[in-house]
Amino acid sequence: MDIKKIYDLNVGDVLENVDLSKYTTYKLKATGRVLVIPNDIENLKKLIRFIKENCLKYKIIGNGSNLIFVDDVYDGILIKLDKLGNLDINDCIVTVGAGYNLMKLALKCSMMGLSGLEFATGIPGSVGGSVYMNAGAYNSDISCVLESALVLTHDLDVVTYSNSDFKFGYRTSILQNNHFICLEAKFRLEHGNKDEIMELVNNRRERRISSQPLEYPSAGSVFRNPLNDYAGRLIEEIGYKGKSVGFLEMFILVSRR
Repeated sequence: MDIKKIYDLNVGDVLENVDLSKYTTYKLKATGRVLVIPNDIENLKKLIRFIKENCLKYKIIGNGSNLIFVDDVYDGILIKLDKLGNLDINDCIVTVGAGYNLMKLALKCSMMGLSGLEFATGIPGSVGGSVYMNAGAYNSDISCVLESALVLTHDLDVVTYSNSDFKFGYRTSILQNNHFICLEAKFRLEHGNKDEIMELVNNRRERRISSQPLEYPSAGSVFRNPLNDYAGRLIEEIGYKGKSVGFLEMFILVSRR
């Protein structure tokens, strides 16, 4: 990979030999050969066109909250959409860029008395990543509040998908199957009682602090809950709560159960 050519594209910030422990919530040591932060959608398209023409490996890393790099060096191009961080709140309609922090957005809306994103105040991800995987908690998820989103396709077309176009399921969306990229999301929230909303948010925060070791590197709740059950209960049942066998080995072992 000729890194000089990436600089010559002039699409945004280019960082070399990046310590990926600073870009993932697990904080595991790994190095990213190149990380690019495009200035805008057009420059993102230009970058990905270059990547495809040169058959290079790449990955959008969002907030890095569900990522484990198993190789010491990721030799492809990592892309962060931090500069797609626009935010517009018009009554109950919230239009926000994919790079915006989901927790920050959820808290801001809650403090304004807008209801619908309370579930997301503890989810450590980006808006784009949350749409991509239909992030959720407390019996709610992105599919409950998303009205539409701008999506970048394989052909580098920017199209608008309505909620139904995403074919949302439990932690899934059509974006995963097609490797499309969410660029911007439009949420429809509801006016609510600000005090009641914040009481709910604060109660959940206290519950999280009391039950989760937030002082350690974490990705939050990463295991998928089976139908009518909870991954946490199953892990406790087989005696694996608190067990350590080496991080990756433990992760794979529990995931296969």
